[in-house]
Amino acid sequence: MKERLQKLLAAAGVCSRRAAEGYIEAGRVTINGKISVLGDKADPEADEIRLDGRALEPRRKTVTLVLNKPRGFVTTLSDERGRKTVADLVKGCGARVYPVGRLDLDSEGLLLMTNDGDLTQRLTHPGGEAEKTYHVWVRGPVEGAAERLAGLRELGEEPIRPAGVRVLRQGAGTARISVTIHEGKNRQVRRMCAACGLTVERLRRVREHTLELGDLPPGKWRFLSAAEIEALKGP
Repeated sequence: MKERLQKLLAAAGVCSRRAAEGYIEAGRVTINGKISVLGDKADPEADEIRLDGRALEPRRKTVTLVLNKPRGFVTTLSDERGRKTVADLVKGCGARVYPVGRLDLDSEGLLLMTNDGDLTQRLTHPGGEAEKTYHVWVRGPVEGAAERLAGLRELGEEPIRPAGVRVLRQGAGTARISVTIHEGKNRQVRRMCAACGLTVERLRRVREHTLELGDLPPGKWRFLSAAEIEALKGP
């Protein structure tokens, strides 16, 4: 049965649908030797589909897991600078899985990894990116910090939606706060804190959409249940 090419690429686990559209527009995908265009359909059973000259592998079983990423690991499958990657932590999962979004080198916590392109698309599409909650340890002018953070409407010249912010613990010049955002802008929470005069000492993601990190130890991962995956794909 013929299906849209970007859906087939995502189903094969090579990328998200959004990334697949970019590959197609760049002329990197062929169907039976002919360069494809957006809107093309193919039958993976009858057509030869290639990305950068390499044949698309048959549909594979989808694997989705959650990793408690420690600090000091980059969110990529390989690193030209030889740094430790999240791929090193999930080698035993039995599949090549890709990070859903990013956590920077110095951040930690919940990181979804999957070869399910449809799930990746659901969680990262700009029109409906999933809520993410972070616990952030900060120092600086913490009095009124929650109100300042919740009141931000732009970072530089980039508009942002209002964040949900609450104080978990506050001391003299230090605090631990919970920040829930609705977008995935680069280093958004750190940039928000900097805009409010706060220095981030530690940042941990504890929730993405319907999934919570719970008590999963740092550096460990687990497979998601069918019910958890279904919930992530829902509204």
